[in-house]
Amino acid sequence: MVKARKFAVVGSRSVGKSSMIVRFVEDYFVESYYPTIENQFSKNVTYKNQEYEIEILDTAGQDEFSMINEKHLVGIHGYVLVYSVTSIQSFQVIEVIRDKILNSTGSESIPMVLVGNKCDLNYQRQVETSEGEALAKSFNCKFLETSVKDNLNIAKSFECLIDQIEAIQNPVAKPEPKCVVM
Repeated sequence: MVKARKFAVVGSRSVGKSSMIVRFVEDYFVESYYPTIENQFSKNVTYKNQEYEIEILDTAGQDEFSMINEKHLVGIHGYVLVYSVTSIQSFQVIEVIRDKILNSTGSESIPMVLVGNKCDLNYQRQVETSEGEALAKSFNCKFLETSVKDNLNIAKSFECLIDQIEAIQNPVAKPEPKCVVM
Protein backbone atom coordinates (compact mmCIF):
# COMPACT_ATOMS: atom_id res chain seq x y z
CA MET A 1 0.00 0.00 0.00
CA VAL A 2 1.36 3.41 -1.00
CA LYS A 3 1.19 6.12 1.65
CA ALA A 4 0.58 9.68 0.49
CA ARG A 5 2.53 12.37 2.32
CA LYS A 6 2.48 16.12 1.73
CA PHE A 7 5.37 18.35 2.81
CA ALA A 8 5.94 22.09 2.66
CA VAL A 9 9.42 23.56 2.36
CA VAL A 10 9.57 26.98 4.02
CA GLY A 11 12.22 29.60 4.75
CA SER A 12 13.53 33.01 3.69
CA ARG A 13 14.24 34.05 0.14
CA SER A 14 17.41 32.70 -1.52
CA VAL A 15 18.12 29.91 0.96
CA GLY A 16 17.86 27.16 -1.68
CA LYS A 17 14.37 25.76 -1.09
CA SER A 18 13.60 25.23 -4.79
CA SER A 19 17.08 23.90 -5.54
CA MET A 20 16.76 21.46 -2.65
CA ILE A 21 13.43 20.14 -3.95
CA VAL A 22 14.65 19.88 -7.56
CA ARG A 23 17.75 17.99 -6.34
CA PHE A 24 15.54 15.57 -4.37
CA VAL A 25 12.87 15.05 -7.04
CA GLU A 26 14.82 15.33 -10.30
CA ASP A 27 18.41 14.82 -9.04
CA TYR A 28 20.11 17.81 -10.57
CA PHE A 29 21.53 21.07 -9.27
CA VAL A 30 19.87 24.33 -10.30
CA GLU A 31 22.65 26.93 -10.36
CA SER A 32 20.62 30.04 -11.22
CA TYR A 33 18.12 31.77 -8.94
CA TYR A 34 14.58 32.61 -9.97
CA PRO A 35 12.26 33.82 -7.21
CA THR A 36 9.58 31.21 -6.56
CA ILE A 37 5.95 32.20 -6.56
CA GLU A 38 4.78 28.74 -5.56
CA ASN A 39 5.32 25.33 -7.06
CA GLN A 40 4.41 21.72 -6.41
CA PHE A 41 6.50 18.62 -6.99
CA SER A 42 5.77 14.90 -6.67
CA LYS A 43 8.02 11.91 -6.18
CA ASN A 44 7.47 8.25 -5.38
CA VAL A 45 10.05 6.85 -2.98
CA THR A 46 10.64 3.62 -1.14
CA TYR A 47 11.88 4.17 2.39
CA LYS A 48 12.25 1.42 4.99
CA ASN A 49 10.43 -1.03 2.68
CA GLN A 50 7.40 1.28 2.43
CA GLU A 51 6.21 3.05 -0.73
CA TYR A 52 5.46 6.76 -0.38
CA GLU A 53 3.89 9.17 -2.82
CA ILE A 54 5.37 12.47 -1.70
CA GLU A 55 3.94 15.80 -2.72
CA ILE A 56 6.17 18.78 -1.92
CA LEU A 57 4.94 22.35 -1.82
CA ASP A 58 7.71 24.78 -2.77
CA THR A 59 6.74 28.05 -1.11
CA ALA A 60 7.73 31.61 -1.92
CA GLY A 61 10.34 33.00 0.47
CA GLN A 62 8.96 34.08 3.81
CA ASP A 63 10.04 36.83 6.16
CA GLU A 64 8.79 37.96 9.55
CA PHE A 65 6.09 40.10 7.90
CA SER A 66 4.72 37.65 5.31
CA MET A 67 1.52 35.78 5.97
CA ILE A 68 1.29 32.01 6.05
CA ASN A 69 -0.89 30.96 3.13
CA GLU A 70 -3.72 28.46 3.79
CA LYS A 71 -2.14 26.18 1.17
CA HIS A 72 0.90 25.95 3.45
CA LEU A 73 -1.29 24.49 6.20
CA VAL A 74 -4.11 22.36 4.81
CA GLY A 75 -3.24 18.70 4.42
CA ILE A 76 0.46 19.22 5.15
CA HIS A 77 1.97 16.32 7.10
CA GLY A 78 5.32 17.98 7.85
CA TYR A 79 7.61 20.93 7.20
CA VAL A 80 11.21 21.36 6.13
CA LEU A 81 12.42 24.64 7.67
CA VAL A 82 15.34 25.87 5.56
CA TYR A 83 17.88 28.60 6.26
CA SER A 84 21.23 29.33 4.66
CA VAL A 85 24.36 28.93 6.77
CA THR A 86 25.65 31.97 4.85
CA SER A 87 22.81 34.23 6.08
CA ILE A 88 22.22 35.04 9.75
CA GLN A 89 18.96 36.81 8.76
CA SER A 90 17.55 33.62 7.19
CA PHE A 91 18.40 31.78 10.42
CA GLN A 92 16.81 34.40 12.65
CA VAL A 93 13.49 34.32 10.76
CA ILE A 94 13.09 30.52 11.13
CA GLU A 95 11.65 30.79 14.64
CA VAL A 96 9.09 33.34 13.43
CA ILE A 97 8.05 31.08 10.54
CA ARG A 98 7.74 28.06 12.85
CA ASP A 99 5.65 30.03 15.35
CA LYS A 100 3.34 31.23 12.56
CA ILE A 101 2.81 27.63 11.41
CA LEU A 102 2.08 26.41 14.94
CA ASN A 103 -0.24 29.35 15.69
CA SER A 104 -2.11 28.95 12.40
CA THR A 105 -2.63 25.21 12.87
CA GLY A 106 -3.38 25.47 16.58
CA SER A 107 -0.87 22.68 17.24
CA GLU A 108 1.83 22.52 19.87
CA SER A 109 4.06 20.48 17.60
CA ILE A 110 4.11 19.36 13.99
CA PRO A 111 6.67 17.12 12.29
CA MET A 112 9.52 19.40 11.21
CA VAL A 113 13.13 19.15 10.15
CA LEU A 114 15.48 22.11 10.49
CA VAL A 115 17.92 22.36 7.58
CA GLY A 116 20.98 24.60 7.34
CA ASN A 117 21.61 24.69 3.59
CA LYS A 118 24.72 25.73 1.62
CA CYS A 119 27.22 24.10 3.99
CA ASP A 120 29.57 23.77 1.00
CA LEU A 121 30.06 27.56 1.27
CA ASN A 122 31.88 27.24 4.60
CA TYR A 123 34.09 30.26 3.86
CA GLN A 124 30.92 32.44 3.80
CA ARG A 125 29.41 30.87 6.91
CA GLN A 126 27.49 33.18 9.28
CA VAL A 127 25.61 30.51 11.24
CA GLU A 128 27.59 27.88 13.15
CA THR A 129 26.48 24.24 13.19
CA SER A 130 26.07 24.42 16.97
CA GLU A 131 23.55 27.27 16.58
CA GLY A 132 21.43 25.15 14.23
CA GLU A 133 21.66 22.18 16.59
CA ALA A 134 20.58 24.33 19.55
CA LEU A 135 17.59 25.76 17.66
CA ALA A 136 16.49 22.29 16.52
CA LYS A 137 16.78 21.05 20.10
CA SER A 138 14.53 23.91 21.28
CA PHE A 139 12.03 22.94 18.53
CA ASN A 140 12.39 19.25 19.48
CA CYS A 141 13.12 18.32 15.86
CA LYS A 142 15.90 16.84 13.74
CA PHE A 143 18.68 19.04 12.35
CA LEU A 144 20.82 18.57 9.26
CA GLU A 145 23.22 20.69 7.29
CA THR A 146 22.86 20.21 3.56
CA SER A 147 24.54 21.09 0.32
CA VAL A 148 22.33 20.98 -2.75
CA LYS A 149 25.40 21.43 -4.95
CA ASP A 150 27.17 18.41 -3.41
CA ASN A 151 23.90 16.47 -2.86
CA LEU A 152 24.72 16.19 0.84
CA ASN A 153 21.86 15.15 3.16
CA ILE A 154 19.13 16.19 0.70
CA ALA A 155 17.27 12.85 0.65
CA LYS A 156 18.03 12.40 4.35
CA SER A 157 16.16 15.65 5.14
CA PHE A 158 12.96 14.27 3.65
CA GLU A 159 13.55 10.82 5.17
CA CYS A 160 13.83 12.39 8.64
CA LEU A 161 10.47 14.03 8.06
CA ILE A 162 8.94 10.69 7.01
CA ASP A 163 10.33 9.13 10.22
CA GLN A 164 8.72 11.81 12.38
CA ILE A 165 5.35 11.53 10.63
CA GLU A 166 5.37 7.72 10.88
CA ALA A 167 6.27 7.89 14.59
CA ILE A 168 3.15 10.02 15.18
CA GLN A 169 0.74 8.25 12.83
CA ASN A 170 1.93 4.69 13.48
CA PRO A 171 3.51 4.62 16.92
CA VAL A 172 5.32 1.44 17.86
CA ALA A 173 3.26 -0.32 20.51
CA LYS A 174 5.21 -0.95 23.68
CA PRO A 175 4.89 -4.48 24.96
CA GLU A 176 2.58 -4.67 27.94
CA PRO A 177 4.19 -5.90 31.13
CA LYS A 178 3.24 -9.47 31.82
CA CYS A 179 2.04 -10.44 35.22
CA VAL A 180 3.12 -13.79 36.57
CA VAL A 181 1.18 -15.35 39.42
CA MET A 182 2.95 -18.05 41.37
